[in-house]
Amino acid sequence: MFRSLRIRNYRMFAAGGAVSNVGTWLQRTAQDWLVLDLTNGSAAALGTATALQFLPMLLFGMFGGVLADRYPKRPILVAAQSLMAMLALTIGVLTMTGSAQVWHVYVMAFLLGLISCVEVPTRQAFVVEMVGRRDLPNAIALNSSIFNLARVVGPALAGVLIYVLGGTGPIFLVNALTFGAVISSLVFMRASELNPAEPVPRAKGQLREGLRYVVRREELLLPVLLIGFVSMFSQSFSMSIALMAREVFKAGASSFGLASSMFAVGALGGALLAARRAKLTNKVLFAGALGFGAFQILTGLAPFYPVYLLLLVPTGVALITVNTAANASVQLATSAAMRGRVMGIYMLVFTGGAPLGAPLVGWLSELGGPRMGVMLSGVLVLVGTGLAVVVTRLISRRVSKPSFAMA
Repeated sequence: MFRSLRIRNYRMFAAGGAVSNVGTWLQRTAQDWLVLDLTNGSAAALGTATALQFLPMLLFGMFGGVLADRYPKRPILVAAQSLMAMLALTIGVLTMTGSAQVWHVYVMAFLLGLISCVEVPTRQAFVVEMVGRRDLPNAIALNSSIFNLARVVGPALAGVLIYVLGGTGPIFLVNALTFGAVISSLVFMRASELNPAEPVPRAKGQLREGLRYVVRREELLLPVLLIGFVSMFSQSFSMSIALMAREVFKAGASSFGLASSMFAVGALGGALLAARRAKLTNKVLFAGALGFGAFQILTGLAPFYPVYLLLLVPTGVALITVNTAANASVQLATSAAMRGRVMGIYMLVFTGGAPLGAPLVGWLSELGGPRMGVMLSGVLVLVGTGLAVVVTRLISRRVSKPSFAMA
């Protein structure tokens, strides 16, 4: 289950990431709560903030993948993490001084998303340079485990700190400090033990080349389309948790943090189960997608808060299963020279659906209540899973024709 940790560079990266991810979840929880405080509980405002954080990936995500193929990945990651730390520090100071307004949160969310356009595909493609292809599925699953362990600790800790400290400002400042851990891990890695891909020379048409590469390979196209449909609503699920906890069950900040942590407990369990698997098949991929849609519907029907909390656990298991299986499938089916661009496309569909899904869920929640928003999201995930299969088959038949050409 933990075989990738025998590699020193990956151990450092994982340790630094664990600290930084706790800070990230502290900030995500504080950001949601800050928006709700500033707007008197507006679901639409919360959906807007979530959408703005993922909108840049929709607009520029593939260009970030091109940069990841062209330049050494470690310096890119150090620069990106440093910029994110500065943003956290800025919003923390604004909040602590009582100057924060909702448009400040919108700007910070958009800038974070802009940096993520380069940082995320670069970080995804960097994993194989640390561990190699053999241990790549295990490392991806362990990364998910670390991320979701932080997701267990972060929201619960944030809820307590918001209550104890009387506000969200200190949370942003703590997150700014945690970036030092991951930056240090990158700086002090042993370069001689890395296996960097040869940088791809700058040339015209590299973005189109990446798109053709994905479209012409069904083993890439299917998980990319499937994760696109699923993530359109999974990326906004933390927003749904906030709305359900606050508006339906009338829970306070600490109880809202508990709900996020229960979801993360399931996600952590799903990631550890994936780490034990030698191979993540399409059966696992579809089981995760269908399970996530079904359990979303059930959480929307939960009659009492304890029942809602319990249902969040299998929901988390299902979501992390489909995410891990899709990521591993795509990376293993991709050549080293194309990995940055392919991961840019993957992260585009993984996070780029949020600008569509988050406002839709927010609008549905205001129109019919949070329960209706959650249940309809689950239905749309189930429909999207079927559409991914249909669309993949249609495109595969078309590209198999000799006359097919991509502009």
